[in-house]
Amino acid sequence: MADDFAADGALAREIPGFKPREAQRQMAEAVSKAIENRSELVVEAGTGTGKTFAYLAPALRAGKKVIVSTGSKALQDQLYSRDLPTVARALKFKGSLALLKGRSNYLCLERLEQQSMAGGELAVQAMSDLVHLRGWSNETVDGDISTCGGVAEDSTIWPLVTSTNDNCLGSDCPLYKDCFVVKARRRAMDADVVVVNHHLFLADMVVKESGFAELIPEADVMIFDEAHQVPDIASQYFGQQLSSRQLIDLAKDITIAYRTEIRDAQQLQKSADRLAQCAQDFRLALGDPGFRGNLRELLSDTHIQRALTLLDDALELCYDVAKMSLGRSALLDAAFERAALYRNRLKRLKDVSQPGFSYWYECNSRHFVLALTPLSVSERFREVMDERPAAWIFTSATLSVNEQMSHFVERLGVTGADSMILSSPFDYASQALLCVPRNLPSPNQPDGARQLARMLLPLIEANNGRCFFLCTSHKMMRELAEQFRALLTLPVLLQGETSKGQLLKQFVAAGNALLVATSSFWEGVDVRGDALSLVIIDKLPFTSPDDPLLKARMEDCKVRGGEPFDDVQLPDAVITLKQGVGRLIRDVDDRGVLVICDNRLVMRPYGAVFLNSLPPTPRTRDIQQAVDFLTSASAQ
Repeated sequence: MADDFAADGALAREIPGFKPREAQRQMAEAVSKAIENRSELVVEAGTGTGKTFAYLAPALRAGKKVIVSTGSKALQDQLYSRDLPTVARALKFKGSLALLKGRSNYLCLERLEQQSMAGGELAVQAMSDLVHLRGWSNETVDGDISTCGGVAEDSTIWPLVTSTNDNCLGSDCPLYKDCFVVKARRRAMDADVVVVNHHLFLADMVVKESGFAELIPEADVMIFDEAHQVPDIASQYFGQQLSSRQLIDLAKDITIAYRTEIRDAQQLQKSADRLAQCAQDFRLALGDPGFRGNLRELLSDTHIQRALTLLDDALELCYDVAKMSLGRSALLDAAFERAALYRNRLKRLKDVSQPGFSYWYECNSRHFVLALTPLSVSERFREVMDERPAAWIFTSATLSVNEQMSHFVERLGVTGADSMILSSPFDYASQALLCVPRNLPSPNQPDGARQLARMLLPLIEANNGRCFFLCTSHKMMRELAEQFRALLTLPVLLQGETSKGQLLKQFVAAGNALLVATSSFWEGVDVRGDALSLVIIDKLPFTSPDDPLLKARMEDCKVRGGEPFDDVQLPDAVITLKQGVGRLIRDVDDRGVLVICDNRLVMRPYGAVFLNSLPPTPRTRDIQQAVDFLTSASAQ
């Protein structure tokens, strides 16, 4: 194994610019050993270690069936189309590779057919997208919607022409033999290495009990990259959720079945309209959007109880009406089963007396989600692992807190795993500077955003933009963007104004932009070189203490005799901060300044836990020193 990573090894011979790194070789050896012993391994590999190659090379050398799961579809695509083929070529790997995404990422031919037949109420743009998709459906080989140019990624047509676990007809589908999901699964079954993402992996674990064959094949080696995300994603899937999107989709499917196949049952249309109306009414009853609240408290309100009863009645009506036409339409039969499933889910969500769960709800301007989430996923995840004897490998640049792995391994139930922490090979002492400015406005001060923008303006101007301003709330993000647009002549980009991929392209192309963003830019974003040399974080990323999931985890921690702040709030915030900080130095030649606008980092005892978890960087409280560092860097 060591030979692959040597100066004259297989990787160096084939990959331009490849340099041996001791930490990478150590990780590859540990991965190789875990695969050989079918054991569990947890590795924190600092930015620049080259962890992707460190797990891919031994996995490909092992000659076993391998599943690699990563944090997002974008990372999945990058791994499959760039990193994996590179290592496979270097090692002259003869096996086959496959990419597998969740059902909603593939065009559903049956639903495309239904929409074309039903036509009806589609807006002009959606109608034109539908026409474009009919043409594309004849050309595409794999049906992966991310490869379809000409239809915007936020088009309203996508949910109508893709399927979910709920509405997929499975082997009852008239177009089952042409199904892109079935073909993708077949390729995955036959492949030696399959690339999936955490959402798909966990959804798949949970739906195994249901009728449709699971998507993810059995394997000898399971590798989770960006593993710090796994506990939170697992808690979503090991809980239960009901959303207005699901209810409105159900209503649409009943309408389509009525218009295309069962035209003599007008009650179907009436029951579907009533369900859609009750879902909208319930959303209005919830009040202002953009908030995650406690479902237990919400359900004690009589006004909400009434709206929920009407929603349940509407679901019951859909169930009863669909039952009368069973056997006449595969689409309606599937809708009938969903109505039963959603009624049971609603019943479970209304029973808020069950201990061990957080009950919460969330709403945006048009939709709502009602959910219950287990406070701990460790037992459930342990069961998943025990059912699939294999080598289980978890890696990320951000797993440890204060140089300890205990927070991660306990949350995921992998306390028996071997673990290692490999530091980044970057020279932070000379490549970076951490600044916690003096005289910061106090948190939640009414004009805090204005003061902060004025204070940091000289720094952003001295750096000619090339800056990410990462915020902990949407409110702060919008206020700062407004201030900077008034103060700066440089381009100011704002998350949400276009897609994430589009924003990144604009940021790099501009060469002097300020990007103001929140959670989705804290991780999984890789901007190397001079394009990004200043990262500013508005405050330490503690989850709001009002968040019902956090509240419940903290109460549970207290009951178990732990310290809620030290055991729950602090570790979560440290890992999030490490992710944000990791955006700055992405390569050996990168230089830049990190600014954290939060006095608690230097004034509170727990600030030391944050500092001790970050790369060893020189520190200052003087903005002018930060300006000097940046101007000396650009002069080099």
